[in-house]
Amino acid sequence: MLGVKLKRFSDFAEEQTLDGDKVKLDDILGKEIIVTGFNVNKSKYHNNSGNCLKLQFEHDGTKHVLFTGSNVLINQIERYQSEIPFISTIIKVDKFYTFS
Repeated sequence: MLGVKLKRFSDFAEEQTLDGDKVKLDDILGKEIIVTGFNVNKSKYHNNSGNCLKLQFEHDGTKHVLFTGSNVLINQIERYQSEIPFISTIIKVDKFYTFS
């Protein structure tokens, strides 16, 4: 393939790679984070929607990811995805989690 200019996968791929140290949702409750990316996939576990949110964020200068089946967080992140990156805090209200 001498003389042929090859494309890099990152030049045309639409998938977003989300990486970082994995943390539990409860470990970052009430802490200010910078949301930097997400994806929603089918969940291995049963919840109302059958979906799982993989959320990428920064906290104290370190990149992290967390996984949750929270329908409220999934709905909020999909609704406001055009605002990413944004600063938020995840809180627990009664039995559900929400950005605040």
